[in-house]
Amino acid sequence: MPLWLELALRIGAVVAAFLTLPLIVGQMEHKVMAHMQGRLGPMYAGAFHGWAQLVADGVKFVQKEEVVPRAADRQVFKLAPIVALIPYLVALLVIPLGPGDLVAQPLDIGLFLVLAILGVGIVSVLMAGWASANKYSLLGGLRAAAQLLGYELPFVLAAASVAMAAGTLSLTGIVEAWRPWWLVWQAPALFVFFVAGLAEIRRPPFDMPIADSELVFGYLTEYTGLRFAFFLLAEYVGIIVIAALTTVLFLGGWKGPFLDAELGWLWTLLKVFAVSFVIIWLRVAYPRLREDQLQRLCWLGLVPLALAQLALTAGVKIAL
Repeated sequence: MPLWLELALRIGAVVAAFLTLPLIVGQMEHKVMAHMQGRLGPMYAGAFHGWAQLVADGVKFVQKEEVVPRAADRQVFKLAPIVALIPYLVALLVIPLGPGDLVAQPLDIGLFLVLAILGVGIVSVLMAGWASANKYSLLGGLRAAAQLLGYELPFVLAAASVAMAAGTLSLTGIVEAWRPWWLVWQAPALFVFFVAGLAEIRRPPFDMPIADSELVFGYLTEYTGLRFAFFLLAEYVGIIVIAALTTVLFLGGWKGPFLDAELGWLWTLLKVFAVSFVIIWLRVAYPRLREDQLQRLCWLGLVPLALAQLALTAGVKIAL
């Protein structure tokens, strides 16, 4: 097979996953929240128990008028939703689905690239908040910037602990080096990474940047129609990316109880959807944190715990 054709097929597969997996997670969120909250529409709309609710939401976004505020910076305002999607698309290129060639672009520094590109997400939030010419949007953008800058540190430190344990920055290499007893050894890093990941994608209980009771809808206040849908798509792709990284770094990736080589992709997907379910469940189960509680948890809780785990990992590696 020509190299260009193989590359095109790999990129096409990633784009297909980029467009379909968030829809599955969105449908999962509709169903999970409907059953937890007793909402009838998402449970029974459509012949197949709720599928029509997701279709109706999509049609609603398409039909809504796309409004740009008169005082807004039009180019930046329109570009922000696209910038929000790019980091997650790039991240999916290097996250392995299974052993061997089941990754679009294997890199020896895959973890470094993913952590670096996810940091670009803050740019789209600041673009949306500043360009909207709305004080509530600006406040939401600044809150998001403070949150993302703070939680980026424990997020990276927790990932560094696993990379140190595996002795590589390759995501494939980390999965190959993973052992079941890491579930205990790296459990603090898993907790830090998962919580910081929730804050990175601004999911409840870390959704202060779009606190509707205080900021109308934060940096998304002025967005309507498809532009708002793009931000919503970025949120669901973010769930997939954080769940996939948690799976690859801490849960053994494609390793399962049997047939790792043959069914590795299936084990990966099952773990990703299991982690996504936990993310959705937390939205229903826990109230939103206050801004001071959010920052205190980061700097007085997660950062010291991540540093302690990093020191423990270094000590174990030296001893071995």
